[in-house]
Amino acid sequence: MTELEQWFAQEGWTPFPFQRDTWRAWAAGESGLVHAPTGTGKTLAAWGGIVTEAAHQAPPPLSYLWITPLRALATDTTRNLNRPLEAIDAPWRVEQRTGDTSSSIRARQRRKPPPALVTTPESLSLLLTYADARERLARVRGVIVDEWHELLGSKRGVQLQLGLARLRAWNPGLRTWGLSATLGNLAEARDALLPAGAGGRLIRGVSPKRVDVDLVLPEDIERFPWAGHLGVRLLPQVLTAIEAARSTLLFTNTRSQAELWFSAIQACAPGWSTAVHLHHGSIDREERDRAEAALADGTARCVVATSSLDLGVDFSPVDQVIQVGSPKGVARLLQRAGRSGHQPGAVSRILCVPTHALEIVEAVAARRSIAAGRIEGRTVPKRCLDVLAQHVVTCALGGGFHAESLRDEARTCDAFRDLTDADWNWVLEYVTSGGTALRGYPEFQRVTRAADGRYVVASRRIATMHRMSVGTITSDAAIAVQWVKGGRLGHVEESFIARLKPGDRFLFSGRTLELVRVRDLVAQVRRARGRTGTVPRWQGGRLPLSTELADAVLDTFVGWDDLAVAHPELGTLAPLIDEQRSRSRLPAPTELLVEHCFSREGFHLFVYPFAGRLVHEGMAALLARRLNRQRPSTFSVTANDYGFELLTNRTDTWVRDEALLREALAPERLLADVRDTLNASEMARRRFREIARIAGLVFQGYPGRGKSTRQVQASSALIFDVLQRFDPDNPFLGQAESEVLEAELEYARLAATLEQLRQRRLVVIDTQRLTPLSFPLWADRVRQTLSTEDWQARVRRALDGLEGAA
Repeated sequence: MTELEQWFAQEGWTPFPFQRDTWRAWAAGESGLVHAPTGTGKTLAAWGGIVTEAAHQAPPPLSYLWITPLRALATDTTRNLNRPLEAIDAPWRVEQRTGDTSSSIRARQRRKPPPALVTTPESLSLLLTYADARERLARVRGVIVDEWHELLGSKRGVQLQLGLARLRAWNPGLRTWGLSATLGNLAEARDALLPAGAGGRLIRGVSPKRVDVDLVLPEDIERFPWAGHLGVRLLPQVLTAIEAARSTLLFTNTRSQAELWFSAIQACAPGWSTAVHLHHGSIDREERDRAEAALADGTARCVVATSSLDLGVDFSPVDQVIQVGSPKGVARLLQRAGRSGHQPGAVSRILCVPTHALEIVEAVAARRSIAAGRIEGRTVPKRCLDVLAQHVVTCALGGGFHAESLRDEARTCDAFRDLTDADWNWVLEYVTSGGTALRGYPEFQRVTRAADGRYVVASRRIATMHRMSVGTITSDAAIAVQWVKGGRLGHVEESFIARLKPGDRFLFSGRTLELVRVRDLVAQVRRARGRTGTVPRWQGGRLPLSTELADAVLDTFVGWDDLAVAHPELGTLAPLIDEQRSRSRLPAPTELLVEHCFSREGFHLFVYPFAGRLVHEGMAALLARRLNRQRPSTFSVTANDYGFELLTNRTDTWVRDEALLREALAPERLLADVRDTLNASEMARRRFREIARIAGLVFQGYPGRGKSTRQVQASSALIFDVLQRFDPDNPFLGQAESEVLEAELEYARLAATLEQLRQRRLVVIDTQRLTPLSFPLWADRVRQTLSTEDWQARVRRALDGLEGAA
């Protein structure tokens, strides 16, 4: 029995078969992916082989790297990795190095590297920029990538693929293991982590963990729902649930929602003031640390959080998770549920709090998908030339490279397995000369060719600027929020603060604040009386309904009568469902339901593809454009996760022509029409700013002297215009358009949906009034055109009229 197995026995544990399989695979020099539910021992499965391998003798410096997607996970992960080492009295320990690590610790680690390091993809890239990178990192025996599913579908995952390829070039025997939960496309995820075509192990963990999905239900459910109107009306039931549990994590989908719910809980339960915490990515790190510590030691009654606490951290005292609003995806719900019962054999519990009646259907649909094991996959990005360009400069800094060797190295990555010589040569020309349009500007000539044929960075200034820009995380420029007399609270996006003037109040970090002034990218504030104020808006709040969950919702409508017996929560929606059936019909997977009606506003066309908000926004604009070609009209467009509305003031019957509607929804000429309809060039201009930042075309400034969003926008827009005029075939321009199509329209899903709609039966129903499915779309459009009070009053009047007619 090994020391590790003895420690398991002392703790009263028995290793799971998948843990033993992983230990044996590690000892055999294999690589692969471990997939197991959250809280079932993935960490010890991956770490156990290393503990056994180096139980008695300290490994050489930097023998093992543990990659975590979030800096917030590093401290907890380091503690968990050191625990078995301490238990078996191993003569070495794990350290961490992230953006939060102090400069003195980083300096000490450079002088005396630890045997194992917990770090992030960005920090690994930084390590690769030092001249002695090969000398220091060539001894790495193994890399563990935690929460690989979280990195897989982003440019951060591409950045990590390139970093791993660099390590493998220096050490061909490198073992690489990924850890993942809540993922559908496992084989693709494994292949993206390992060298292209190399294969590897796929080890599945224990059988699916039991997850209980319950719902909080309002006392009265209106037959005509409208998004968000329940809001914090369910707060009493939520407070009762919090009081009944020892410790609760309450998740929201946006930071704005988190601020509102935290403020509401504080106002209604003042006795919990020191036991309720707020946690999201814009809050200062000290505040987040206090919330995490309170969760870990069991003193937190409730922590209101966003995705900042979705991953990895072991909060065993948490016995209840609450999800406010639709989870939008099965994997997201599973991931969050796994924060409770975070240990083998324990049950994970999540309580869903709907913000409108139809989210009850989504919660039940997610429950059914979990039971059936239907989970979304992640799309793996390809051909991200901006990330490759950044990596090339990183390698030039890190001791230099030979062009052919680095090209072949990149091709071992899944993201670049089809990298052409033309693309590679263009990237090389870009980093050395700036490319066709920018070769006259010295600042873009970052890499030079040395006498021995190696490509290197000779400028110290360029080296400094590159190290400060390493990474692929981009967002709106951040404005620090701090007290007038000092003391930092966190940061909000500049676009939000730009709308405020001194004296305006806003909610942030659980406080009502008054803006005093903005100076040097710092918003100085003081406490404001009262608890009302504007809530900051953050980018990334428009999560579309996933394909898996949308399909599950449609299936739920189809089997409604039987499912309402098995899931009593659906029975509470009987008045809504009966009203939808009487005025129209329930949607089905084999049909495309279309409703239309006239009102004083004009002609309303409602279409329900059930493909998610982003697809519907693109489809609605496309349909309006194509119909307008038939006969010039003006359309107002509104979309949600279930469908979209077109409103026109025309009253003739041509817009009711089913053949015309079929033609307008055809997938032919889709790309050309999307470009024409949505001004894709202007959207690509905005997307280009992110590519420019990653590729090093623009510099966001030195610490304390960062550029404003306006300055960065101006710089990137100027370069965009220059490239369009003098280098129209520049690959970054094409990449910007491709990313816009996927990020803002989900173009691939839009194309697939149109193909599916071609096969569906078209069901067109002329309704006399709004239906329960169309009312939320109408209400959203009214909200976009009126102030909060006017909007709510108008929706209430319309609702009273519909209820009276019903």
